[in-house]
Amino acid sequence: MDKLIPDPPLDATTPPTDPTRAEELIKDREAIKRALDFYLSPDVEKRSNPSTMFMVAPNIDTETLLAHAYESLASASALASNFAGELSGLQRSTALAIQQVVMLAELAVNRALDRVDPQI
Repeated sequence: MDKLIPDPPLDATTPPTDPTRAEELIKDREAIKRALDFYLSPDVEKRSNPSTMFMVAPNIDTETLLAHAYESLASASALASNFAGELSGLQRSTALAIQQVVMLAELAVNRALDRVDPQI
């Protein structure tokens, strides 16, 4: 990382009183430079990669992805609805709220699917 004002050089004319202190200063400067470089100019190659344990194939088309997302959301909505039927009180309200959020996501995916492949 280039900076506008350079660090002042170590005074070479007067030797430091303690040689280990000079080594510590050099190590500190190197550590500070590494930390600043790490946070201010990270290498593109060193960025973390997501886990590939569960990965969607990169060549799958958008319509297929949306269709699978729609089916998954519909299943989650049905599960939450059935589960809410077994509950009562505040727990039932919570399960129904979860079901409603899933249903809203299902509607959004359905609209996106209609835009990808309109059924005229």
